Amino acid sequence: MLTINVAFLLAVIVLVRLRRRTEARSRSDERFTVVIVLALGVLIAPTPVGEGIFDLLGQLASGITGASR
Repeated sequence: MLTINVAFLLAVIVLVRLRRRTEARSRSDERFTVVIVLALGVLIAPTPVGEGIFDLLGQLASGITGASR
């Protein structure tokens, strides 16, 4: 039995959509891409990978604010 991870499928869709030329996109097409990216974020957030990304971004933000002092 083959199972497909929904988050992985959405990530592939996002990558394919973002590879398209900017001039070829309409406003509704851009909005749809934003909705897909938000759904991907919601699916990834509670996973260990999502928590790792959150921690990494927090450390990066702390380093940037610490460097500006």
